[in-house]
Amino acid sequence: MSTFSFSVALSIMISSMVFIPNYTGFVEGQSSKPVTNVSNLALSEDMKNVNLRNKTVQYFEDAQGYLVYPVSSSDSQGKLPAVVMIHEWWGVNQNIKDMANLLAKQGFVVLAADLYHGKVAENPQRATELVQVARTNQNNSIANLQGAVKYLSLAPNVDSTKITSLGWCFGGGQSLQLALNSQEHPLAATILYYGTPLVTDKQSLSKIKWPVLGIFGDKDEAIPIGEVNQFRTSLNQSGITNEIHIYNGVGHAFANPSGDNYAPKETADAWQKTLSFLKKYVIER
Repeated sequence: MSTFSFSVALSIMISSMVFIPNYTGFVEGQSSKPVTNVSNLALSEDMKNVNLRNKTVQYFEDAQGYLVYPVSSSDSQGKLPAVVMIHEWWGVNQNIKDMANLLAKQGFVVLAADLYHGKVAENPQRATELVQVARTNQNNSIANLQGAVKYLSLAPNVDSTKITSLGWCFGGGQSLQLALNSQEHPLAATILYYGTPLVTDKQSLSKIKWPVLGIFGDKDEAIPIGEVNQFRTSLNQSGITNEIHIYNGVGHAFANPSGDNYAPKETADAWQKTLSFLKKYVIER
C-alpha cells in the first residue's frame, strides 16, 4: 500500500471511529422506543374533512418511499406544492408516515424518502449502524434524495417549482445536504429541525438560493449555540432568506415525543412556525 493510500485509509478509519460515539451522543435524548403517533400536533390542527390517498412508490433504484397527498371530490384541483420528508435515525417508521399524513392534510404532496432501503431501527444500536451506512455512502444518499425530488417534479399533481425538503435530526442534516446539491433542480425551501451535522461554512451555504428554516434548542449538546449563530450569520452574509428559531431550555430531539427531551409546547410552536414558513415562502410565492 502506498503512503498516500495508507493515509487516506487511516483518515477514513479515524473519522468512522469518531463519528459513531458522537452521533450516539447527539441522539441520547431519544428513547429506544420510536414514537408512533402525532396526536398532540393533530389536536392543534383544523383537519376538517380532508381525504388522503397514500401508497408505496419506488422513486429511486432500490428505494421505496411513502407517498401521501390530499384528494378533492371535484375535478378542479390544481397542482400542489410538495415536500420531500426525511426521517430521523429510526427510518421510515409509523411516526414519519403520520407526520407525512399531517402535512398532506395542509395541502401538500409528501414523499417520505427512505435512506435505509426498507430497514427500520428498533433500538439505538441498530439506528447508529444504519446512520453510519447512510453517511458513509453520502453520495448515494444525496442521489436518493435527488431522485425523490425528480419523482415529485414529474408527478402530475405536483407544481415542480414548489418542492421543499424537511427533516429532523439525521434527516435535518440530510435536508441541508440536499440543499447543497440541488443546483440542477432548485428547491422552493429547505427546513431542518436540529439537523446534524450543521454546515456553517459561508461558501458552501452560498449554493442555496431559496429560504431556509432552522429549528434548534439552546440546550442541544450536539449543536452548540455558537454553531447555530454561525449558521445564521453565514446565511445572512450570503443573502439567503432565513428564519432561525432557537428554543430556550430544550435539548436535541425535543420534537420527538418518544424521547426524554420531548417538549410538547415548543414542538407545537415549532410546527406552527413550519406551516407559516411553508405558507409564506412556498404556497403564496
